[in-house]
Amino acid sequence: MTVTSPTQDPTTPARPRTPPARRRARRQGAGGRLAAWIAVVVFGSFALLPVYWLLATSFTPTQSTFQYPPKLIPTDLTLENFRRLVDNPQLLTYLVNSVVVSLITAVLSVIVAAYMAYAFAKHRFRGRKSLMSFVLASQLFPQSLLLVTLYGLFDLYGLLNSYAALVLSFTTFTLPLCVWMLKGFFDTIDDGIIEAAQIDHASRWRIVHSIVLPISAPGLVAAGLFAFVRGWNDFIFALTLAGPERQTLPPGLVNTFVGEAAAEWAPLMAASLITSIPVVVAFIALQRFLVGGIAAGAVKG
Repeated sequence: MTVTSPTQDPTTPARPRTPPARRRARRQGAGGRLAAWIAVVVFGSFALLPVYWLLATSFTPTQSTFQYPPKLIPTDLTLENFRRLVDNPQLLTYLVNSVVVSLITAVLSVIVAAYMAYAFAKHRFRGRKSLMSFVLASQLFPQSLLLVTLYGLFDLYGLLNSYAALVLSFTTFTLPLCVWMLKGFFDTIDDGIIEAAQIDHASRWRIVHSIVLPISAPGLVAAGLFAFVRGWNDFIFALTLAGPERQTLPPGLVNTFVGEAAAEWAPLMAASLITSIPVVVAFIALQRFLVGGIAAGAVKG
């Protein structure tokens, strides 16, 4: 005889109890997620603190920059630091130089890297693996170690204090990574597509430009964005190889706001904030292509 409680409907089946092991697993899973979120918040705050401090300092008056104890949330805000940027026409020259050099570097790096990566990915020739290893091994050399050699080479050919010196040096350093990134992307393209085009009597030139490159648009964008950021952020090569009329923003800002006796940190932070906006906007606008290109390039290679 089955005994039911007064409040239980005898026609309703009893709800099965959750096993103790499953309850413990759920509690452990909830605890793990909480720990993961705490780690994300802690490390995210640590990473974003310099960005916040740059933003706060850019709106702080110069006389209040070194006050002690420092204020985490500034109260006396000002736009004077940004007005000084507008009143300095030399900064516009540095900005134009950065845009020109970075864009040319990105376009040239993508063009050269695309042909090299396609040859490595879809053609078999003698010395292929050795040449690929040589391209990758070129990243082992410190870039500053090559500065003296490049300076003498550009001086010999009369390229110092020109856009060409900056573009060639930046492209040299961005090519290895761009080649390997695009090679990994080209490896994911089915060879059957290329063979079908060859059966239809398509030339190699048409196969590359009408089939391979359109399919590889995310990888091309990722490589171009990497090369653009490399040219935009460089300091030592732009300072050494370019004269005052061809210097880009990083050395230009240092020469403008950093002196032998003191540094004007508030205007420098304001200028750094303004110059970081184009890169941030480019990353946000091209984020879908960037993530897809890097992920595809890391699958096979």
